[in-house]
Amino acid sequence: MANEIQPASAGTGELCLPPRLRKPRLNTAEASEYLMLQHGVKCAPATMSKLRSIGGGARYNKCGATPLYPREALDEWALARLGGLKSSTSDAGD
Repeated sequence: MANEIQPASAGTGELCLPPRLRKPRLNTAEASEYLMLQHGVKCAPATMSKLRSIGGGARYNKCGATPLYPREALDEWALARLGGLKSSTSDAGD
């Protein structure tokens, strides 16, 4: 039960992130989990690796051979990928 995600206090309804995902920079597996928990965006670690190679993924730093994703960059990328809100299927929107 310790690994379950609990709602934040103060009735915000926001999910509390597990401690391993609260770091300023996340490795690929952690970044994939963060995107799903924080934004509902499913992006497998293998897809993130592919996007690093061909472009189109979240910005990242490298520490030796290890890519590290700043949480802010993951947030920006997820929001851009989600696009704008739409009110119907005929909305061209963003």
